[in-house]
Amino acid sequence: MRGIFSTGVLDAFYDHQYRPFDFCLGVSAGSTNLAAWLAYQRGRNYKVITDYSCRPQFISFKRFMLGRHWLDLDWLWEITIREVRLDLERFADQPIPLFVVTTKVADGQAAYIRATAQNLEHLLKASCSVPIVYRDFTVIDGEQMTDGGVADSIPVIKAYEMGARDITVILSRPDGYRKKRPRSPWLLRRILSKTPRLAEAMITRDMRYNRSIDFIENPPEGCRIRVIAPSNGFAVGRMTTDAAKLKAGYEMGLQAARSLF
Repeated sequence: MRGIFSTGVLDAFYDHQYRPFDFCLGVSAGSTNLAAWLAYQRGRNYKVITDYSCRPQFISFKRFMLGRHWLDLDWLWEITIREVRLDLERFADQPIPLFVVTTKVADGQAAYIRATAQNLEHLLKASCSVPIVYRDFTVIDGEQMTDGGVADSIPVIKAYEMGARDITVILSRPDGYRKKRPRSPWLLRRILSKTPRLAEAMITRDMRYNRSIDFIENPPEGCRIRVIAPSNGFAVGRMTTDAAKLKAGYEMGLQAARSLF
């Protein structure tokens, strides 16, 4: 749900016809927001987050306690494809490449896969598949994939390695946020005992996240990084469904982006 901030940012980009990028890298909810923006679908993901994602068919702790999904991505993808589908034709016709970040279950490493009209919806689902609360893994080219945020939450270093020297980063946490190590790594290892490399990637996620923040704060010479982040008043968490908080988070994204113009 923290993706509501970048939804606002990208809707403001749409309003100002701001599309100066050579390529985009998207992770989890951020990848779905980028896909809608690239497909010229203003407001599409605001509806997804504030309506569909808030419905009990998608998010239900009671269902999770009964052994099923806490976040039922199968239901969410089916209904949004049927009712508010991404415009795959417009996505394919626009010139900016989108690379979607996923995490390989087998080794816990990041995969950066270029999206096409043919693989986009499947890739986005893989990148949004938060382990444990969504109990399945999405298969991409024969390999099980999960939430891209596990392996690379902020792919700014990858963007630099791909040649970017003027980089815009949209964060879903306030500027200066640092991720902490999980309090109970033993529990993650136990729950994910069948996928030990994924468990270790989740336990060490803080190291990679904070390394990206270090890179942002101290970029190499000749590299400019522009950060768009929510303020400390951002009250949206991963599973926030409060309509007022979601709307405020969206408005915060709109305002943060408009300050650039």
